[in-house]
Amino acid sequence: MMNKKRALIAVAVTTAVLALPSLSVIAQQDDDEPPEMGFFVTSTTKGDGGNLGGLAGADAHCQSLAAAAGAGDRHWHAYLSTQGAEAVNARDRIGSGPWANAEGIIMATSVESLHYDNSNLNWTHSLDENGNQFASRIDGDPDFSEHDILTGSQIDGTAMPSGQDQTCSNWTSNSEGSARVGHADRYSFMNPGSPWNSSHGTPGCTQENLVAVGGAGLLYCFATD
Repeated sequence: MMNKKRALIAVAVTTAVLALPSLSVIAQQDDDEPPEMGFFVTSTTKGDGGNLGGLAGADAHCQSLAAAAGAGDRHWHAYLSTQGAEAVNARDRIGSGPWANAEGIIMATSVESLHYDNSNLNWTHSLDENGNQFASRIDGDPDFSEHDILTGSQIDGTAMPSGQDQTCSNWTSNSEGSARVGHADRYSFMNPGSPWNSSHGTPGCTQENLVAVGGAGLLYCFATD
């Protein structure tokens, strides 16, 4: 009788195991469906210095590039803050995450991880909407000639204090003012560890001013949904 019970138990266990999908199959299914792109560095600029047409114009630029890359079904915002009485924080404009780049690599899982150095924003993974390394790459190495990204933000993603202009008149000036920028490659010249969102200001808001210190007017774009 005991042998029969053991045989019945063995058959039951074997049947249950065979009914479960294997871990390799689950992993393969996950690999076949990488996360949808939710972050990119813009491949092109507005080309008018710090005049982006305000937040609405910057968002439209992100949306247009995303649509051209096949991700126009998502709602895109530029990572930008504004200053003044009705200041807007960049961190409050980008949804809750997680966000993946064009290769499906998770850049950050949440707003908190994005801003407290638990993100993958660096010169390897900060890709444009087409999956290419952004403009400051030469043969795969950091170049620094175009690594500045407009943000107008403090390191925690909040607006800069009122007073000194750090947002090119809330992204409407292509002459007077300054723009706070971050380094998408996380380098300051040859030194690693530079903030991705708040590294330094620009000497002005003309296109020439942006280019002179290592930028071009590129943006970070995040899917908010």
